[in-house]
Amino acid sequence: MIVIGVILLIVGFVINFPIIWILGIITVVAGLALMAAGALGHAVGGRRYWY
Repeated sequence: MIVIGVILLIVGFVINFPIIWILGIITVVAGLALMAAGALGHAVGGRRYWY
């Protein structure tokens, strides 16, 4: 999710389309929040472990 957010940020910056850039920021922040929750041991997406 973080990678998709970074791609959206780059595309939004290159084509100068602010809505895509804002969606990229939101996606990166959501990805970082999910990564932090998973690192703290909380279940993310209904799963505690990903195999």
